[in-house]
Amino acid sequence: MIKNLSHIKLIALDMDGTLLDDKGGVSPANIKAIQAVKQQGIDVVLSTGRFINEVTDFAEIIENPSFLITANGGEIWKDFNQLIERHIIPIDLIEWIFDLAAKSEAKYWGMTTENLYYPGGFPECLHAYEWLKFGLETPNDNLRRNFWEKLIKIKELEVTNSNFINIEINAKGVNKAKALKTVCKLKGISLDNVLAVGDSLNDISMIKESGYGVAMGNAQPDVKKAADWITESNIKDGVAQILDKLINSS
Repeated sequence: MIKNLSHIKLIALDMDGTLLDDKGGVSPANIKAIQAVKQQGIDVVLSTGRFINEVTDFAEIIENPSFLITANGGEIWKDFNQLIERHIIPIDLIEWIFDLAAKSEAKYWGMTTENLYYPGGFPECLHAYEWLKFGLETPNDNLRRNFWEKLIKIKELEVTNSNFINIEINAKGVNKAKALKTVCKLKGISLDNVLAVGDSLNDISMIKESGYGVAMGNAQPDVKKAADWITESNIKDGVAQILDKLINSS
């Protein structure tokens, strides 16, 4: 149930499946609610699996958050252009994951510090780049489970997902909660002062470790179990609902 949230000083919002609707937009209700909490002196940051260049337009829509957590915590940015932290996957593991993916029927992609790459466009020399994240996607449950079991055996990797049919891979220890700890330290607050909202496995760490964790109505079952509260879905302005409750409880 909703408790008094007067201690909340920072809102951390996932993007896909959370802030964004199924068409990839931010609803007027969500924008209005974000503006309302910011007028109360509560900061709002984006915490996403996306690449930095996929985030900046949305950050401008919600009036330029002070920090951006991207690539599941692989990077932390301040004011769009100041890199605070960066965490890279070892290149030998990137080569192994790439080979595993390329020999399968799954869709796959890779994120470097400079760009996103898809089949047919990957650089010939993987060593020439620093890799933040790798992703695999398949509706084939058996194939996805096989990938997952192989990946979680590698102790140098962090394995999550951002929807029901994909797998997202970062360097070990890279997650949204750890990135939020860094942001909180820079702001002089603690994770107890954070309300985090998300829908997928890559959101569980920040939902569990923040002072108040919220799962979307469309969230995966494990995310809902980890949350303090379940709001409406991303197509029913779930972010606006929880932010309105935050304002009304303060």
